[in-house]
Amino acid sequence: EELGHIRCGGIPMAIGVQTDMTTPALLKKEFLLPSIMGDKVACLGVSEVGAGSDVSSITTKAVRKGDEYVINGGKMWTTNGTQADWMCLLANTSDGPPHRNKSLICLPMNLPGVHIARKIDKLGMWSSDTAEVFFDDVHVPCKNVIGQEGMGFTYQMLQFQEERLWAVANILTTMDIIIQETIQYTRQRKIFKQPVLYHQAVHFRLAELQTEVELLRSLLHRATALYIKGNDVTKLASMAKLKGGRLARELSDSCLQYWGGMGFTNDVLVSRFYRDSRLMSIGAGADEVMLGIICKYMDTLPKK
Repeated sequence: EELGHIRCGGIPMAIGVQTDMTTPALLKKEFLLPSIMGDKVACLGVSEVGAGSDVSSITTKAVRKGDEYVINGGKMWTTNGTQADWMCLLANTSDGPPHRNKSLICLPMNLPGVHIARKIDKLGMWSSDTAEVFFDDVHVPCKNVIGQEGMGFTYQMLQFQEERLWAVANILTTMDIIIQETIQYTRQRKIFKQPVLYHQAVHFRLAELQTEVELLRSLLHRATALYIKGNDVTKLASMAKLKGGRLARELSDSCLQYWGGMGFTNDVLVSRFYRDSRLMSIGAGADEVMLGIICKYMDTLPKK
């Protein structure tokens, strides 16, 4: 069961939060070095109960008092939250405009006032813990700010490019595996005196799905190559994230169908992927947010 979750994405997601979402903007040796070495677990504190894809509307506050911030508020959907040693926290550090009043802060999770409210019981990604966290007058040194105060929103938006590209890269191999396992199963499983795979509806559909996976892989490679050269790939990364989430849902649903009753059990990889992959169209910016970003770059959004 655990190996299935590792292949589906639960463990890669938990690791990805640490490697691609909490540490890229971090230059503080105290937190960065042990996180890279695997001695400390990190979590990302961005989403809140009333602020998911709309990052600018977060309400958690970090009020400066002397050489410390006093933090109050809460975070939701915090991957690694129940086991993390520190959090990369996005909080409002002033009352200015919502895109310029936020900062990223390294917050040790063992400080007084940090409360892990609960471990969330999710539809999928069972091997990756997700927590709701509250802060009640948590005191953090001002030196724990990452980069410049007030630049947190900008840092987080830049990080989203990498996160969305990583999400696509993380899911491609699993989609290849799901198709191959479905081919193997349908070749062995017979219905109406011939293997399920021999029915044209099945092998044609699998060919279509593999083609879609290859197209997504090409988009990912193109966007990554441009990103490495220093280009803004927000539009391409958003397109890849949108397509990745939708294709994962389409592919898992189609392949599960060909497994018949076995596909509706927890004994096979395809059923776990069916559950786990649904998150991709929600996390790191929902499909609708991706469409809005793409439209912005296409200059097709209605003028206010």
